[in-house]
Amino acid sequence: MIKSLAALSPLHPPRPYIGRFAPSPTGPLHFGSLVSALASYLHAQHHNGTWLVRMEDLDPPREQTGAADAILRCLEAHQLQWDGAVLYQSQRLSAYEAVLDALRREELVYACDCTRQDLHAMGGIYNGRCRQRIIDLNQPHAWRLKLYDLPPAYAALESEVRFTDLLQGEQQQNLRRAAGDQILKRKDDLFAYQLAVVVDDIAQQVTHIIRGNDLLEVTARQIFFFRLLGAAVPAFGHVPLVLNAQGQKLSKQNLAPPLDNAKAGNNLWHALQFLGQNPPLVLQNASALEVLEWGKVHWDSRNLQPDNRSADN
Repeated sequence: MIKSLAALSPLHPPRPYIGRFAPSPTGPLHFGSLVSALASYLHAQHHNGTWLVRMEDLDPPREQTGAADAILRCLEAHQLQWDGAVLYQSQRLSAYEAVLDALRREELVYACDCTRQDLHAMGGIYNGRCRQRIIDLNQPHAWRLKLYDLPPAYAALESEVRFTDLLQGEQQQNLRRAAGDQILKRKDDLFAYQLAVVVDDIAQQVTHIIRGNDLLEVTARQIFFFRLLGAAVPAFGHVPLVLNAQGQKLSKQNLAPPLDNAKAGNNLWHALQFLGQNPPLVLQNASALEVLEWGKVHWDSRNLQPDNRSADN
């Protein structure tokens, strides 16, 4: 464990339930976003927990002006009320830099000047090429986290990660073969998702992460990072993805239509239906508050199916 980072996360169980929803302000929320937010919210409510909202605004070139505020207004329209203040990652840059500095001191990260073409030539999994190279730090470079063959003080940390997903069951991933060393800070000097998400989950003492199944693939490397920092690992649960008519994940990139706040109750009813909760038909045109109150009482994560389905609204 990195001693200078030990204060990031108290390791005194049991910890009260803290969940979170962490959208990126690259556009308005769509039905797939609502499914993930609702599952996270109801799971927290079911456990009498805290539900946080974090804005992952670390990539200005991809963000839309006004999107962060629109996302919050959309959550409010759907009666998904969060606890405490919204955390904006753009205001956390000094915290990320402090962690990166500590990792450098422990020789757990290294500079990398490889290109996308280089990664493609490696088969898409980074092979550690820059571990043994001398990189000119005056030229654009990224910083990569070692996920295997660590310095002696960390050699006991296994790169074969096993965990039980709350919804998808037993999982296993070999980080050397399936992930490769991960970028924590990009060549354009922007902090990467893999650094910020773990540092913020530790700082906010998040205990449960309920999110879309598209992120199941990166969970093992995040668990590894929690362990490397000496922090308690949250429980993870990945809900089925909403697919469009072409079988693609419903997303902003695939031009998913934004949620209509005027139909919040109906949106929530369809999201509950998608999540296998079988809300009564009488609530299909009810208010958002009425639908949500039903969801709080009847939420049962055992009804979720570990498969991806198309939206029916």
